[in-house]
This record gives sequence, C-alpha cells and structure tokens, in this order.
Amino acid sequence: MLETTTAYTVAICGFFVGTIFGATAQKTNFCTMGAISDIVLMQNWNRFRAWMLAIAISVALSQIFHLTGLINLHSSIYLTKNLGWFGAILGGLLFGFGMTISGGCGNKALVRAGAGNLKSLIVIFTMGFFAYMTLRGIIGVIRVEIEKKTSVDLSILGASTQGIPELITVFTNSAPEAIRTLLTVGVVCAIFIFCFKNSEFRNSADNIASGVIIGTLISIGWLITGVLGYDEFEPTPLTSLTFVNPTADSLQYLMTFTGSTINFGIASVAGVIFGSFIIAKSRGTFQVEGFSDTLDMVRHLTGGAAMGIGGIMALGCTVGQGISGISTLSVGSIIALLSIFAGGYLGIKYLEEGNLNDFLKSFYKKP
Repeated sequence: MLETTTAYTVAICGFFVGTIFGATAQKTNFCTMGAISDIVLMQNWNRFRAWMLAIAISVALSQIFHLTGLINLHSSIYLTKNLGWFGAILGGLLFGFGMTISGGCGNKALVRAGAGNLKSLIVIFTMGFFAYMTLRGIIGVIRVEIEKKTSVDLSILGASTQGIPELITVFTNSAPEAIRTLLTVGVVCAIFIFCFKNSEFRNSADNIASGVIIGTLISIGWLITGVLGYDEFEPTPLTSLTFVNPTADSLQYLMTFTGSTINFGIASVAGVIFGSFIIAKSRGTFQVEGFSDTLDMVRHLTGGAAMGIGGIMALGCTVGQGISGISTLSVGSIIALLSIFAGGYLGIKYLEEGNLNDFLKSFYKKP
C-alpha cells in the first residue's frame, strides 16, 4: 500500500469521527427514516427536529469555516457548476424508498450492524455492491448518459457553483460574502425557532444532544479533509460524512487491500460500526438478529439495492446530501433531500398497503 502520512492522519481522524457518530446514533436513536415514519404514522416531529438541528449546526459551523478561509467549500462535489437535477430527483426517490423498506438509511444500517443486526449487514453489502456498479460498473454507463443529457451548466447564467449564495449574487449583483452571511444566519435562526419552540423537544436531552453532536461532526469532517488533509502534492479531496460511496469503497478496500488506499470515508464507515458496537455492548442491547422470513429478506435486499443506486445518482444519502451537502448551501442537495423525503413517504405507504397492487391503487382511492 502507498498511504502517505497525511492519508493515515485523515483516516485515523475519520475513524474517530465515525466512532462518535455511531455511538451517538446508537445511544439516541438518531435516524432520518425513523423521523419520517414518526411524522407520517404518529405525527411526532421530535426526531425530525433533531435531524433539522444537526443541519443548523452543520450549516453554521461549515459556513464560518468557509468565510474565515479555513476551508473552501467550493471544492466539494456538492458545489460544482453542473446541476444534476434529474439524478438528484430520481436518485433521491430511489434512496428514500429503499431506506424505508430496508429498515433504515445507509448510516442506520451501519449502526444496526454494529449492534448485531445481520439483516443490516446484508443491506450494507447489497448497498455497497450496487453503489459500486452504479459508480464504475454496468449501471454506471446508464448513469453517465443520464447525467450528460440532464445536467444543467450553471455557468451560462454566470454562476461559478450551484451554491445558493452564488446564484443569488448572479441575479442581484450583491457581494457574495454578505449574501452567504445573511443566508446562513437566516437558515440557522429559522431552524432553531422551529426546533426549540416545541416544549417536548426542549425537554428531550437525547434529541438535542444528537442534533448538536452530529451537526458538529459534519463540520469537523470538513476540517479534517480540508485542513489536516492538505498536501501540496496530493491533497485529500474535500469531503465530510456520507455513507453510500464510502461503503462501496470499503468493500473494494477489503477485497483489494494491497492495491487500495484508505481514506476518510472508509475509515468513518468502520468507525460508525465500532461506535455502535461499543454502546450496544455497554448497554446490554447487542443482539444478533436475522431475517424473519423470505419476504423480509427480499425486502431488505431490494432496499439495499435501491439505496446503492439512488445514493450514487443523488450524490449522497440522508447524511451525505441531507446534512453534509446542505451545509454547503447547495441547490442540488436541497433537491436531493426533498426527493429522499418523498421516496421515504412512498416507502412508508407501500409498507402500509403490504403489496405493490394495493400500493398503486391507494393513489386512486376516491375521498
């Protein structure tokens, strides 16, 4: 292997960040799919507020780091000038639907695997396999063609990125730093009001802690890859926590150990599993769990495949696009996130109906 000292440093830090993420998610039951199902089935918004709080914290810290010059968010994949709107929509729908029928998104599968859930282990392998196929395999050929035909080059508008501040600057001729600052303050304040106006949420220590910790970890991820990962000759790509592509990379790393290089994503995936395992064992909740029947297995395999394909097409998962991407104030991330929500809702409705025919008929029921 040819890892440099910088690569090792970034990987070690990524492992610790992943460990804290996994421990936090396991301890507080932080889960985007769970948040959506709580709203749809029980009209309970607390876990969704925790997830929104994570967004607010990540936006605030990430934008401060960018404005002070510690990192350059324009170097992230979320702020390219090419807006892949169709991939974000289709991929988001697939990912959202897949995470629902498989019992959780990519990070939740890692967390559950650390706690002994063998179903989630199968989901991880399936998601990683299909993600790799979509990234570099046979499905990748289709994905590339879709991107070529549907991506919009925003440079024709005079925008250098798909960031909301840059797009506003194009149409208003305002100073980009001022727009970024005002937008950041507005977004963060609005989310804080939404979260803390609810007394039940204010009294929920686990939900508040999960939002603050996970939002902070996203920002730390940018610092690790952008500052510690800086190398004049071979800089680490600027990235933060995301779990679909890194899961595929992790499988490749395990299979081609001597020819691969460990990175932040691979190490963070291992960290999430380890952190969840530590908490589950310490609390006595570690329990090996398998499939209940053939249909259960088929559902998890299908969900894992949908998440693998969708996560690559959408450029991320509920954490990758939903928090890391949103922290950059990217238009594409907003499109992907809304599509994931829509896919999650459809998945819940599908599980409620029990089969595809009844699921489709439910959209044509007369009031």
